[in-house]
Amino acid sequence: MSTTLSPVPPVRRTTAEPLGSGPAEPALLLPGRGPVPAAGLPGEGCADLWLVDTAAHRATAGAQAPAVLDTQEQARAAEFLHRGDRDGYLASHVALRRLLAGYLRQGPSAVTISRAPCPGCGLPHGRPVVAADPPLHFSLSHCGELSLLAFAAAPVGVDIEALPGARTVAEAAEVLHPREAAELAFLGPLERRHAFARVWTRKEAYLKGIGIGLADNPAGHYVGSGAVPAPLPGWTVAPVAVPGDHHAAVALRTGAAPG
Repeated sequence: MSTTLSPVPPVRRTTAEPLGSGPAEPALLLPGRGPVPAAGLPGEGCADLWLVDTAAHRATAGAQAPAVLDTQEQARAAEFLHRGDRDGYLASHVALRRLLAGYLRQGPSAVTISRAPCPGCGLPHGRPVVAADPPLHFSLSHCGELSLLAFAAAPVGVDIEALPGARTVAEAAEVLHPREAAELAFLGPLERRHAFARVWTRKEAYLKGIGIGLADNPAGHYVGSGAVPAPLPGWTVAPVAVPGDHHAAVALRTGAAPG
């Protein structure tokens, strides 16, 4: 018998809590707790955020994957050499399909995920999309045994990262905007690592949201390294509360797309 998934406290962000009013609290997705999601899409300026402990979902996802994932997803899972990586992929993508199925009110295996045209070259390798009316946008990020998923009525991107080491921060200086690099230079070693994680998750969430990802130049966008993200035209960027030594961010289009 298949096991469905549902949110438990902390509850998902609601239409009364637009992004930007503080750190977003994702709902925790657990196995065996009933149908999901419980309500329709969030309102304007809001995104539903779900956190998946992929280790807790390992057995459930492995059992459900053959009936839930499409052939491309199953082939991608088979390419992973390490079991932990494969288990994480299966758990996050089974969760994604079950959540999409809940929003679209159809079976998870019936959900067709395709790719939007790339904003840079026009080829079909942009952000993943589903056909829905009204529109349903989503994003997934995976790190270790945690996966973060976002769903919204407008383009959205998420990223979750483990706290990087000092060497990683030093080697990745070229991905920073000059102002961000200057901000980090004045910080102590530990705070510099946290600040870099804030910068990186904001950048990747935004670039995933616009659909071009890291094919764009991350240094070309200033997102700021402080507690409050710097404004980006037409977008709202907010931190996401995640456990342990992790940082996460969500970027949601809340205005007209830049011309």
